[in-house]
Amino acid sequence: MGKNQRLYNMEKVKFTFVYRVWAIIVYLHRHMLHIASFTFNPFQENTYVIYNDLYPECAIVDAGCFEPREHRELQSFLNSHRLVPVMLLNTHAHIDHVLGNAQIMDTYGLPLHLHRDELATYEDANKWTAMLGMPPLTVPENIIHLQPGTSIAMAGAEWQVLFTPGHSVASVSLYQPQQNLLLAGDVLFRESIGRTDLPGGHFETLIGSIRTQLFILPDETVVYSGHGPQTTIGHEKRFNPFLI
Repeated sequence: MGKNQRLYNMEKVKFTFVYRVWAIIVYLHRHMLHIASFTFNPFQENTYVIYNDLYPECAIVDAGCFEPREHRELQSFLNSHRLVPVMLLNTHAHIDHVLGNAQIMDTYGLPLHLHRDELATYEDANKWTAMLGMPPLTVPENIIHLQPGTSIAMAGAEWQVLFTPGHSVASVSLYQPQQNLLLAGDVLFRESIGRTDLPGGHFETLIGSIRTQLFILPDETVVYSGHGPQTTIGHEKRFNPFLI
């Protein structure tokens, strides 16, 4: 084999390697995280399913499904996408965010991930069930306590646990830095903020949480809130009347 032929073969190998790496990168980018949103219960709460096309395992965040048809809707989605929940989380424990926990925990044998200081909020939820004529809730015993400043794995990605109290006493938000995704619970909404007149709420604390924990994130960060449509950090910096 001549010198020119050897050089040609080496360049061909290099090209093939680079092409394959490029193809893998393109494939992975096309199979990024997905966040499916469902609006459930009389409070119109957003329940989220976090999943990735590369994995069958998924996470459910703030399970608000209450009516049987809502449970069926969620189950139908999981079945059609061949997803298996392996994690259940709450950003906080107000009644509208926990109504579906018991059935999901029982169905899939999952613990609940929740900040330790939200347990009292969970217990208070039964004051609302009594007033609204709903069945009483049982605070789960199998709880894994979320630790702000740490990361958790959901759908093949690492999510940072941010401490964002103010709407509730120990609400957390979940941030995925590689794709700039934020699950904000009821801390931040599109051109609004969470209410602070419920037990554990505090206006100045909420504003501080948003400014010090959320507004330091990139402007392009997509915010998935506990109610209403998604937004971005940049949009809220410019247009949120509570924060301008």
